Amino acid sequence: MDKCRRMRRMTVHDVPRVTEIERASFAIPWTEQAIRAEMDNKYAVYVVAVDEHDRVCGYAGMWIVCDEAMITNIAVCPRNRGKRLGYALLEELRAQALPHGVRMMTLEVRPSNVAALTIYTRCRFTVVGVRPRYYADNDEDAWMMVCTALEQSFVG
Repeated sequence: MDKCRRMRRMTVHDVPRVTEIERASFAIPWTEQAIRAEMDNKYAVYVVAVDEHDRVCGYAGMWIVCDEAMITNIAVCPRNRGKRLGYALLEELRAQALPHGVRMMTLEVRPSNVAALTIYTRCRFTVVGVRPRYYADNDEDAWMMVCTALEQSFVG
């Protein structure tokens, strides 16, 4: 098993490392304050993948409202990319969502983010709409994706 495949719920102690990963992953990263605020959001569920020393290698989050889980972020530290950790984090979100009665997962993604799109399409997400000029850094559209096939694992 990959060294960074152990999953656990994110804690406030993980926020500085998650912020580092966020900055290395996104053109418009969330601030440390925004990530810390998610720890107090009653709708939010955040998980981290950690190595054998409990060092965070990646993280993922979602908001659960009624029967929908809206994925907010999934990010993996650069040195751990290409090791299927994104799939494992998405699977952990699915597993965390099911006991809450979630029937649908949604997300937004840049069409230029080929790595993320590969993961999402392999995990049965489909494009259902476009948010024009959604991303402020370059006015790129966001593709809205949905998955309703949650009964079976994303990773086989």
